[in-house]
Amino acid sequence: MAITTFDELKTAAANWLGRDDLTDRIPEFIALAEGRMNRTIFARAQEVRSTATLVADDAYTSLPTDLRTIRAVQLNTTPTTILRFMPPSMLERTYPSSTTGKPLAYTVIGVEIKWAPTPDSGYTAEILYTQGIPALSSSNAINTYLTRSPDAYLYGTLVEAHRYLMDPAQANNFDQLFGRAMGEIKAEDDEARWGGSPLQMKTASAP
Repeated sequence: MAITTFDELKTAAANWLGRDDLTDRIPEFIALAEGRMNRTIFARAQEVRSTATLVADDAYTSLPTDLRTIRAVQLNTTPTTILRFMPPSMLERTYPSSTTGKPLAYTVIGVEIKWAPTPDSGYTAEILYTQGIPALSSSNAINTYLTRSPDAYLYGTLVEAHRYLMDPAQANNFDQLFGRAMGEIKAEDDEARWGGSPLQMKTASAP
């Protein structure tokens, strides 16, 4: 059967397990598999852009709630201002909190981004970041990874199911299949991102 929706994934997992007494547990196994996927995959399909409005004399702005990692931050000025990331201590040393002006750097503190210098007027920032994989549920039946890689979802779900059943041999078998599927997702993304061009290593010749 095709695996294109959350319900079809649950049915497929039950079929592969060959039992019908884990119906209520299968969504938990799927969620656990998604947790592993979220810690492993950083692909183009998860890259999104978000805008933030900076307020004069306010150094902090809330980050998007689905953010995992920041790729780049810029101010939409003319010309565009690319902001530099700094650790909090370096940011404070370089731009003390009392300074104001057009932000040139940023850091992350908790669930907020801190701008430095503190904005002297309103600016629009654009944040390119990697989001988490949208969790499957009865109200969110599909996502990009289920559509493109249903095998990864199925194998990851079966790993967690067999761990629950305390069957280490089967858990290990499906873990290997899950790992291979995850590796193929990464390889496919790398090829699309870099055009399949191998990295070239250059060696310096002696004078």
